[in-house]
Amino acid sequence: MYRWLMQIRLKQKIGWPDLVVVVLIAGTLYAVLDLGKGMVEPFSVQAASTISLDPKYLPYYAGRSLLRMFIAYLLSLAFTLAYGRFAAYHKTAEKVMIPALDILQSVPVLGFLSITVTGFLALFPHTMLGAEFASIFAIFTSQAWNMTFSFYHSLTVLPNDLKEAAKINRLRTWAQFSKLEVPFSMIGLVWNSMMSFGGAWFFLAASESITVLHNHIQLPGIGSYMAEAIAQGNIPAQMYGILTMVIVIVAVDQLAWRPLVAWSQKFKLDQNDEKDAPTSWFLQLLRRSEWVQQAFGALANAIVAMFPMRTKPLPQVAAANDLKRRKQVWRWIWILIWALVMLFALRYLWAAFNDIAKLGLMQILFAVKMGFYTFLRVSVATVLGALWTVPIGVAIGLNARLSRIAQPLVQVFSSFPFNLFFGLIAMIYTAFHINFNWGAIPLMMLGTQWYILFNVIAGAMAIPSSLKEASLILRLTLVQRWKTLILPAIFPYLVTGLITASGGAWNASIVAEIINWKQKTLTANGLGSYIATATTNGNWAEISLGIAVMSIFVILINRLLWRPMYRLAENKFHLE
Repeated sequence: MYRWLMQIRLKQKIGWPDLVVVVLIAGTLYAVLDLGKGMVEPFSVQAASTISLDPKYLPYYAGRSLLRMFIAYLLSLAFTLAYGRFAAYHKTAEKVMIPALDILQSVPVLGFLSITVTGFLALFPHTMLGAEFASIFAIFTSQAWNMTFSFYHSLTVLPNDLKEAAKINRLRTWAQFSKLEVPFSMIGLVWNSMMSFGGAWFFLAASESITVLHNHIQLPGIGSYMAEAIAQGNIPAQMYGILTMVIVIVAVDQLAWRPLVAWSQKFKLDQNDEKDAPTSWFLQLLRRSEWVQQAFGALANAIVAMFPMRTKPLPQVAAANDLKRRKQVWRWIWILIWALVMLFALRYLWAAFNDIAKLGLMQILFAVKMGFYTFLRVSVATVLGALWTVPIGVAIGLNARLSRIAQPLVQVFSSFPFNLFFGLIAMIYTAFHINFNWGAIPLMMLGTQWYILFNVIAGAMAIPSSLKEASLILRLTLVQRWKTLILPAIFPYLVTGLITASGGAWNASIVAEIINWKQKTLTANGLGSYIATATTNGNWAEISLGIAVMSIFVILINRLLWRPMYRLAENKFHLE
């Protein structure tokens, strides 16, 4: 660290960009330290269940929520890079890891909370860390799966010529990972990171205002603030919360995601510079700051020193034998890790099986029936979402000017937790006598359609300019352009979007199939409402049964639909 800092040499003349950046960095560090104090406060039932609706606390609540979400995002990113790469390059493990990812993506947030909150509270009984970790873990579960699918699928469609180039240059694992795999997947990873971060807002209220197994915990945050305002029917407090949330979402978009989108264009598979490439005023500010440039340069040198880009030596008998021994050691290490994971999973599954067996056959058949109801809603919500997101996403991705205007709007709409308005929607449904079994479908779409939109935008933006110019030179009609260029190019991204949207729809069923407003409750027949009711009542057997039935549905859909589509995208629709 000392040598890294010594590489940063201050300029004789300090410009205003340097001052702005220093103020932002200092302010951010102070805010993180100040907000972090609240996470280690002594735990008490009163402290963990009191939320003030006074608007003056909203900046503090918003800061606490952002801190949790960024911690969860960093954990999700680390999980994505490790899990996605391992699944992509180990075909035997892939057969287990990807279906497991499908299941994990579809398990509702409350399903994770019902399992983890008691454990975290027992692990940290005297501080708020237990409740904070439970909330962060719940947010992690709403972010990680979508990003992991994106990175995994990018690696499966990696062009063969780039793989051959890596072999010819004899790149080691770290060099190939940092020089080829991450840069190739960067555009999709950035857009799916935006989607995952935005999707976490949808479940923020459930993650911060926890009612599970008769424990009621409300952590300081914008989500718990909105949940309390809705519970009290306080319309002014809801308006204050909505305004604060919109401000925070726009600020995060301008200071984080917009710069990343503009920066990620450098990794596009294209030799031509686009005239209307995405731009960011904040990224330009960082580039004008000499301190930032020197700091990033020194950090890059430090990383290179820690992980040198070594190439593989030429094949020799001794080296080959040594490599074989190392592979065998790592193979046994991974076998041991997987054995421990499977033992833990089997222990939980055996306990769940015993609980489910006590319910009887009729209760199991009833849960399966509820699963079919939710399956129909998931299918309809996914198809309806794709009908409008595909053309809109292509239009945004192919038009940089439109992208600059639409991205902030899309980010706000995709990030805004519309489930906070479900209470008002319940009043409208009740007033017009709308059947909630059908009315739950639009509510489910609000939390799922954005996965398709963001992936389609990323796919359209990744189309090389040379191919777009070729389609113009050949004077292809609109139908021909869609058939020969656009749909084949975005197909891998579209498959990822459809898979994550489908999983997100199963997850969203937990809040879309049962909504409360004051003393009114609307319930749709489905697995989501079944699990939500069981979670609130603390019925472990019904929680386990609901999650088990949902997992079976997801595995069948994965095997019959998504895996064939993945193989089609991998074998036919990728750039070479």
